[in-house]
Amino acid sequence: MSDMKRREFITLIGGAAVAWPVAAGAQQGQRVRLVCILEGISADTPGSKTRYAAFLGGLQQLGWTPGRNVQIEVRYAEGDEAAIRKYAAELVALAPDVLVVGGGAPAEVVLKVTHTIPIVFVIAPDPVGSGFVESLSQPGANATGFMMFEYNLCGKWLELLKEIAPNVTHAAILRNARTASGIGQFAVIQAVAPLVGIEVSSIDLRGRPRSNAPSRPSRRSRMEE
Repeated sequence: MSDMKRREFITLIGGAAVAWPVAAGAQQGQRVRLVCILEGISADTPGSKTRYAAFLGGLQQLGWTPGRNVQIEVRYAEGDEAAIRKYAAELVALAPDVLVVGGGAPAEVVLKVTHTIPIVFVIAPDPVGSGFVESLSQPGANATGFMMFEYNLCGKWLELLKEIAPNVTHAAILRNARTASGIGQFAVIQAVAPLVGIEVSSIDLRGRPRSNAPSRPSRRSRMEE
């Protein structure tokens, strides 16, 4: 090896030896981001695990790996309104970098608890009517996300019912009249009902039905790897 090539080789190795600890230190010093997830459903609900796996896959495609540069806290309220309020306060207290909320009811609660933490809601029936965002194109405030479906689809439910059971003339609609989505959905159904020859009436739901069976503790999980 010539003296010139030897000097180039030593310079290259020396530069790498200096750059390596600097790069390693930068990676070790990177702040671990905290992502909190509040699901209104149970972890055992069909599709729940698939949705969570897709979420993790999306994060990893963007360079976020649990246990390395991101920590994920998940709470499943299992449809219990008290659990939703409890977990909403609990997760907001952790001051996450972003809070992902599954379902309209949890999103409504979380948006009352914090006006500063960035919120991404999913499976929300009517984010505009529910007051989550000002509009779909310009959400405003600290929330953005995805709609569950268009309200016009609610009218299709009656049309499908009539196709399946042509003799049906009356249908009862189970809804939560305390939410904007429940009001909006029922309004569309009422508008379509005369067109398909079905009379509709509403049955308002006010919380989770009680039973004599022992209650099952809400699921709580922490993912760090």
